[in-house]
Amino acid sequence: MDQNASQAFIDEIWADSIVPELVEYIKIPNKSPHFDADWFEHGYMEDAVQQIFNWCKAQDVKGMTMEIVRLDGRTPLIFMEIPAYGGASDDDTILMYGHLDKQPEMTGWADGLAPWKPVIRDGKLYGRGGADDGYAAFSSLAAIMAVQRQDLPHTRCVILIEACEESGSYDLPYYIDHLEERIGEPSLVICLDSGAGNYEQLWLTVSLRGMAAGTLRADVLNEGVHSGYASGVVPSSFRVIRQLLARLEDETTGRVLPEYLYADIPDQRMQQTQAMADALGDEVWQAYPFTDGVDPMAENNVERILNRTWRPALSYTGVEGIPSLESAGNVLRPYTAMKLSMRLPATVDGEVASIAMKETLEANPPSNARVSFEADQAASGWNAPAIAPWLHASLEKGSQGCYGRGVMYMGEGGTIPFMAMLGDFFPQAQFMITGVLGPKSNAHGPNEFLHIPFAQKLTTCVAQVITDHCQRDLS
Repeated sequence: MDQNASQAFIDEIWADSIVPELVEYIKIPNKSPHFDADWFEHGYMEDAVQQIFNWCKAQDVKGMTMEIVRLDGRTPLIFMEIPAYGGASDDDTILMYGHLDKQPEMTGWADGLAPWKPVIRDGKLYGRGGADDGYAAFSSLAAIMAVQRQDLPHTRCVILIEACEESGSYDLPYYIDHLEERIGEPSLVICLDSGAGNYEQLWLTVSLRGMAAGTLRADVLNEGVHSGYASGVVPSSFRVIRQLLARLEDETTGRVLPEYLYADIPDQRMQQTQAMADALGDEVWQAYPFTDGVDPMAENNVERILNRTWRPALSYTGVEGIPSLESAGNVLRPYTAMKLSMRLPATVDGEVASIAMKETLEANPPSNARVSFEADQAASGWNAPAIAPWLHASLEKGSQGCYGRGVMYMGEGGTIPFMAMLGDFFPQAQFMITGVLGPKSNAHGPNEFLHIPFAQKLTTCVAQVITDHCQRDLS
């Protein structure tokens, strides 16, 4: 493949077509079902599906067929099939994946920025969902078009764009079963929903953490009572929650305590972590918007990366039962509830971890308070198979040609439930898991952005891999 010619074509289609489409896509508040229970009635999800479907259908992709697949009571899925091209075999398949649902708005957006207000500044497209993961459908198809533009062969390609990923992809297994024969047996999976250590080279994700999330609640009263009358007699629901959380983590260091949430870290992942730390240095922690004076956790960058990729970590992402400051009266509150998000090492089973956490939190409650932990998201992580020599060579070629630096391998702290599913469904497949969520891109948070030049080069790297996949040596 002539990378320069492909890059020129991809830059053009991004500038003329993809960026304008992403601008319109960002305006659609198509929140994932977990955050919008009335998503069907609101119609925003359908707006996003139709927009992406119509753009893809209008592109010049030889032989492509596509449809919006719908199963009763489930979010829709866009299915595209592109037959083998240039004399390649239809017996081999590349499966490409992305999603179009979004996280909720979140507070704290900078002046002039907002979740549903697309803004382009310094080559970055700000707004919710452009980087996570609206660009994936456009980028995947553009990469295939770049290959066909040079009249190079490629094997059969299938593209799945789901609408439930930010809710744990609970609809996706039903579509995988429904489309099993049409998907086939992929030998390569390409997913554009992951991260990058910097914007200066290609980053391949080789592991993803899992998650066990749910709501922990402690009830002590049936209604609020004057704090002067009740305190000292009625236990504090907040104090009960604190005691329960102490079963999960060390309050001083943040270290997760239950051993059942840990896993052995493979030697290869340790080596890749060291290489990542050497390449990034203090960029490992400087990428975060720390408040002045706050120190990063852990004593060195290797430990920080391991904490983010191969160790459990607990976050508190929501609270209920506590009034805002301006509404806080002298009342001992009847209950406190907290949303817990436990990130899990790649090889820990998410369902098993959720059950164990429930047992840990609900056993022998302090003051005999009424305590419950209701799990709502349990997802296992993913650990990539060994990278085939042809794939490493292709990734290196693409990264050097597009960025001038070699490919890097990294663990990722987030969860893509689809990867664990595919790892089980297609154990012989190779995986190119990558994405544009680099430093300060802030997916799920305020000021999320898509780094446009980086995404354009990433699209060319995908085109390189599609080309090399067809010509790979299987000996």
